[in-house]
Amino acid sequence: MQIFGIIGKPSSGKSTFLNAACLTDAKVSELPFTTIDPNKGVAYAKVKCVCQELNVKDNPQNSFCRNGYRFIPINLLDVAGLVPDAHKGKGLGNKFLNDIARADVLLHVVDLSGMLDKSGNLISTGYNDPYEDIIFIEEEINLWFKEIIEREDWNKFTKKYLREKKKFIEGLQERLSGIKVSKEELVSALKKTNLYEKNPSEWNEEDIFEFSKNLREISKPILIIGNKIDKKQSMENLHALKKKYQKPIIPCCALAEYHLRKYDEKGIIEYIPGSNDFIIKKPNDLSTNEKEILNKIKENILKVFNGTGVQEAINHAVFSMSNLICVYPVYDINNFTDKNDNVLPDVFLVKKSMRLRDFVGKYIHSDLAEHFMFGIDGRTKKKLGENYKLQHNDIIKIIASK
Repeated sequence: MQIFGIIGKPSSGKSTFLNAACLTDAKVSELPFTTIDPNKGVAYAKVKCVCQELNVKDNPQNSFCRNGYRFIPINLLDVAGLVPDAHKGKGLGNKFLNDIARADVLLHVVDLSGMLDKSGNLISTGYNDPYEDIIFIEEEINLWFKEIIEREDWNKFTKKYLREKKKFIEGLQERLSGIKVSKEELVSALKKTNLYEKNPSEWNEEDIFEFSKNLREISKPILIIGNKIDKKQSMENLHALKKKYQKPIIPCCALAEYHLRKYDEKGIIEYIPGSNDFIIKKPNDLSTNEKEILNKIKENILKVFNGTGVQEAINHAVFSMSNLICVYPVYDINNFTDKNDNVLPDVFLVKKSMRLRDFVGKYIHSDLAEHFMFGIDGRTKKKLGENYKLQHNDIIKIIASK
């Protein structure tokens, strides 16, 4: 299962985002460095379930289905706030960077209100430019990559591979094994930086930094989540930010999502994460103040932004940035059940176009992959070979020799 790391400067709303996405109880405070040890949680990617298409009543085992939406678990990791010069150990820099080494995608929670300085201390509204927060955090992580790549023995390391490109890539991959960098990502970064054909012993400082930057962007892409959209000055800052920063920015109010999910959990309202509305089921259980808060959430956030942004951010990270798709393996191809008659029991998030045989070995069972014969498409009932590239919402039965 992939890991999505929540990053940002202190007090930007990282722990609130985690609590909203996972219904956890991570400590929240306006004081910097409230989070020291990483907080973990299970959130859910949300997709339309194939049960509607197939007109069946499912009973999921590794996920859950609600109102025709399948919610598939993912891992979230909320780490300590990052401050300038973290790559040099400032603040909790070394710990922070070691914690995010496990992440595949980084969710950068940015304080849109501009009420926090670079170290997370409260200042006057609008004083801080959110764009500067984005730049300094990306710079810190890029520099961290650079330090890991060159370390103290970089010259000695590169001289070993003067004429052996393949071994250089293998050695570099081993050097970066602690931060989950694949061979494919390394090669892609080398080519993007125009360093694939250049002897590594001839790389200058600019080459190393550009390679580090590109490798970070490929192996640990960052999604910007503009939090505290309900605060004064936030909308103005969001518009200004979109003019400077051309990549996707998800407007968000993590605190609103947390309140909605807690009320839903208690049965007071009916709210499906990612929705732009909710229904009050037990109005007598709400005080006048609580009703006013819920009405403000509905009018000022849900209707304006078509949701709180939390589920949108998770889905964007999972499906757009990680390029994952949903695959449903079944045992009975006609009734879409497993051996225990559970209908559409499991769904897995896998890389788009993964080979069928690789999917079987990684997600089903290695023995099944070893004796793999072919797959059967649940819709067309056609045979699928081992090199079949998986597509979103595939329903597949695996046939093995024993």
